[in-house]
Amino acid sequence: MAELRISAETRDLTRVERIGAHSHIRGLGLDSSLEARAVSEGMVGQTSARKAAGVILQMIKEGKIAGRAVLIAGQPGTGKTAIAMGMAMSLGLETPFAMVTGSELFSFEMSKTEALKQAFRKAIGVRIKEEAEVIEGEVVEVQIDRPAVTGVASKTGKLTLKTTEMETVYDMGAKMIEALNKGKVQSGDVISIDKASGKITKLGRSFTRSRDYDAMGPQTKFVQCPDGELQKRKEIIHSVTLHEIDVINSRTQGFLALFTGDTGEIRSEVRERVDEKVMEWRDEGKADIVPGVLFIDEVHMLDIECFSFLNRALENEMAPILVVATNRGITTIRGTDYKSPHGIPLDLLDRLLIITTQPYTEDEIRKIIDIRCQEEDVEVSEEARLLLSKIGAETSLRYAINLITSAALACQKRKGNVVELRDVNRVYMLFLDVKRSTQFLMEYQSQYMFNEPGDGEGQEDANTMIY
Repeated sequence: MAELRISAETRDLTRVERIGAHSHIRGLGLDSSLEARAVSEGMVGQTSARKAAGVILQMIKEGKIAGRAVLIAGQPGTGKTAIAMGMAMSLGLETPFAMVTGSELFSFEMSKTEALKQAFRKAIGVRIKEEAEVIEGEVVEVQIDRPAVTGVASKTGKLTLKTTEMETVYDMGAKMIEALNKGKVQSGDVISIDKASGKITKLGRSFTRSRDYDAMGPQTKFVQCPDGELQKRKEIIHSVTLHEIDVINSRTQGFLALFTGDTGEIRSEVRERVDEKVMEWRDEGKADIVPGVLFIDEVHMLDIECFSFLNRALENEMAPILVVATNRGITTIRGTDYKSPHGIPLDLLDRLLIITTQPYTEDEIRKIIDIRCQEEDVEVSEEARLLLSKIGAETSLRYAINLITSAALACQKRKGNVVELRDVNRVYMLFLDVKRSTQFLMEYQSQYMFNEPGDGEGQEDANTMIY
C-alpha cells in the first residue's frame, strides 16, 4: 500500500474579529453540574434547551455519542444557532466543528451527497502522535557574523540557549540564521528547534523578561524557562481532519486545494485507503480518532436523497455527532409529496434526540439587548433600552437588535453621545417590521403588480398568511 501523506505544516494566522449576529456567544453558560445560569457567556434564557445541549456536550467529550443525531427545533429567533455556536465554543479547538447550511449543499459544483460526505469528514479529527528530537530552551544571546565583502562568504553565527539547569552555545549556518530572522527570534524568547527539519517554533517569552515593556506587544505570551536537558525527546501531536487527509491524497487536487477550497469530488477508493490506514494507526497506538460535531442549519432545505444519505451515514463506525436545526412545523419533505414534522422523514426523526427552544420573554429580550449594546459598543439610555425591549417583544428580537446600530447612526447624525428615545423612534418609523409592512401591503396591494382585484379568496389568504 502506498504511503499515506499528511501535511503537518502549521500556519500562524491573524484573526480579524468582526461583530456578527452571534459574536457575543462564548459558550453555553452552564455551571459544573450542567445547570444553566440565567445570563452567562452571552447566553440568556432557554435554560431547558441549554441544559439538554450541555448533556450532549458532556457525552461528546467522553466519546459516548458518536453516530448519534440531535435536532434543535423552535420558532425563528429563539436562539437555535446560538446554542450550536455555544456548543462549538465549549468544545474548544481540540474537537472538530463543521457548520453548513441546508441550502448551501445545492450550490456546490459537486453532487449533494458528495458535499455532505465532505462535510461529515471535516467533522472527524485524527490526532497523530510521533516522537521527535528537539532542542528547547530560552535564548540568551544571538550573534551573527556578517562577511566584510558581500557575496564572498555566507553568514555564520552563534546561538546561546539555556534551561534552568544548563547553558550551551550552538554554531549556526546560513539556513538557521535565516529561520531565526524570519521568526524574529531575540534574547528572552523561549524556542523549540526540531533537529530533523531545523524548524524553529517560538513558544513564547520568558517570565524573566516580563518587565521589558518596550519589547512586547499586546498579544505576547509568557512561559516558564524550560527545565532539565536542552536536548530531549518530545511527543508531537498533529491534529488534522479526515477530509484534509482525503484532499492531500487526492492526486487530481493535491494539498493546495486546502487553501483554494476547490477540492472537487474525491474518489471513494481514496477514502477507503485513508480509512484503512487511519484504522491501522489507531490499532498501533499511533493515532486517535476524535468524532467531532457537524451542524446543519435549515435542515428542512435538504431533499429526500440527502435524508437517505444521512440515515446511512449515521451508521458508519467513524460518524461524527450530527446536530441539525429547523424552524419549520409540519411541512412537505423536499423531493416528495408527503408532509412530515419539521420536513424530516419519520425514519430519520426516530433517530434524533429533539431539543426545543421557546420564545423569549420581555425580560430576557431586555438582557439580550444589553449584551448586544455592549458587543456593538453603543451607549444607550435606560428609556431607549426599555423601548427596544418592548419593540422586540411585540415584533421580533432580530428586528430590535437591528435597530441598535441604526439608532446609533441617528444619534451620531445629531452629534449626540448616548442613544435616546427620539433616536429609536426615528429609526422605528424609517424601518418597518414584518407586521407593519404586511399591513401596508394589504392597504396598497391594488397598486402593486400582478394584483387581481376582487379575488376574495386571495384576500383572505393574504390576511392569514403571516398573522
